[in-house]
Amino acid sequence: MQDLKQPIIKDQRKPKVTLKQAFKTIIWPRRNLVFLGLLLIVIRSLSGFVLPLQSKVLLDDVVPNNDYSLLYSLIFIVIGSIVVQAVTSFLLTKVLSIQAQYLISELRTQVQKKVLSLPISFFDNTKSGALVSRIMSDVEGVRNLIGTGLVQLVGGSFTAILTLIILLKMNVWMTLFTFIPLSIFAVIALKAFKYIRPIFRARGKINADVKGRLTETLSGVRVIKAFNAEAQESEIFAKGVDAIFQNVKKSLTATAIMTSSSTFLIGLATTGIMGIGGHYMIQGEITPGDFLQFTFLLAFMVAPIVQMSNIGSQLTEALAGLDRTEELMSMEAEEDDTNRTIELENFKGDLIFNDVSFAYEENKEVLHNIDFKAPSGSVIALVGSSGSGKSTIAGLSATFLNPQSGIITIDGEDVSKVKLQSFRKHLGVVLQDEFLFEGTIRENIMFPRPEATEVQVQAAVKAAYVNEFTDRFEDGLETLIGERGVKLSGGQRQRIAIARAILADPKIIILDEATSNLDTESEALIQKSLAELTKNRTTIIIAHRLSTIRKADKILVIENGRIAERGNHDELITKQGRYFDLFTYQAKI
Repeated sequence: MQDLKQPIIKDQRKPKVTLKQAFKTIIWPRRNLVFLGLLLIVIRSLSGFVLPLQSKVLLDDVVPNNDYSLLYSLIFIVIGSIVVQAVTSFLLTKVLSIQAQYLISELRTQVQKKVLSLPISFFDNTKSGALVSRIMSDVEGVRNLIGTGLVQLVGGSFTAILTLIILLKMNVWMTLFTFIPLSIFAVIALKAFKYIRPIFRARGKINADVKGRLTETLSGVRVIKAFNAEAQESEIFAKGVDAIFQNVKKSLTATAIMTSSSTFLIGLATTGIMGIGGHYMIQGEITPGDFLQFTFLLAFMVAPIVQMSNIGSQLTEALAGLDRTEELMSMEAEEDDTNRTIELENFKGDLIFNDVSFAYEENKEVLHNIDFKAPSGSVIALVGSSGSGKSTIAGLSATFLNPQSGIITIDGEDVSKVKLQSFRKHLGVVLQDEFLFEGTIRENIMFPRPEATEVQVQAAVKAAYVNEFTDRFEDGLETLIGERGVKLSGGQRQRIAIARAILADPKIIILDEATSNLDTESEALIQKSLAELTKNRTTIIIAHRLSTIRKADKILVIENGRIAERGNHDELITKQGRYFDLFTYQAKI
């Protein structure tokens, strides 16, 4: 609708999802699979100890004694451990990765359902491309929570702790020496994670904004080309892409600091162990087998710690995405209003506005004390200059907006207390620039009633004079119309929209300047279609061409948010007021 704007919305506190909350809501309900993953990673970790432990046997027992029998046994044991590692790795990835992808699809469905439950005002102020990004991209990080990421974090911790115990038993001083660089690395990693999370969160918003603008650009490509604005749009997109790059650069810098510090500190630890180990071997306190075993095990302890820094980044990104997802999920849906308890039965369509006022911004009313009755089956026309409040009245009638004061009733019930689904299943809307979905003409007509019979579809097609042009198409109703019906003329799109509304068979119809942009021939056919549509239905018409509403039961002239005049066509012409001026002006044109 033309002049619908964003109503007053209170700022919502941005929630911050913690790992504890994620564990409670995402991980714990899937604990059986997670525990299976932990069991597999423990088995994999334990089998990984075979090679370093057997290295001591190789150097200290097999080689000095030329014991081939022990060598063959050792090789058999090591091969067995490698097979176990391979099988558990395969099962770990298969079980948890598939579950993670299932969870992503589940969350996307939940978020999309939530978004569709939000009020129209939310969509008026939010780019569709940004919402697509939030539905499709923000939830992807959960694969690192339920997938291999978190399990590897726990499994890596288990491996590191077990290795530490073994190393301490082998040589306390060599083990403690490695703690100095590892402790420094841990401090750096923790600070880096704290720095990275807001960066990831900001990246989600930037991505959503850029995708939103790109979606608008592609949808409005005809306007862009018509005004030779390709360079302008390219520059805007380039700035958005650069913002993403600058954000990624920050996170990569933090990650690079962690990676380089781990390389440097672990290198220092390795060099120190080489010196201390060399000293102990010279003194005869440890054997070459002991040293090789210690070195292998040290790698087993260090590798998970380094890996945990990468996993930590993934978990940080996942939580940042969940932050943004939680923002959407915590918003109040239209049906969440606890005051909406009334279920409409035996719907008639008697609509009454009683002293209704409305403001998009505080203390800036756009409607003032609107009073009118629309009895069941009547046609009420709204006329007036642009911005006078006509579409706002229509939005209130459709429950897209809620009045700041006054009461709107339907069949005697306060609309603010009626369940929206109970009301809207009887509502039909035809807009000036009607939206059609990509697909066939038949699919668009059947959108409100996919289960409709062929007889019902054909009745709607004939009532809206859609067959007047589909009979000329090779594929008839199966003709593909392109995105937003781009392959059809304005009049053809409007007739499809009217057929869709006729098939829905609503009790209340809202028509928002449905004929204002049509040629004379198309308008004549649309008028016939509308005559069929409005039969025995309560109808609110926003009229630009006053010749189309001469038969309306009541005409309301809206000026500056107030009803300036009311009556039928003949009564208003007799008054020679504002309606008379508008009508005679158009008649001259």
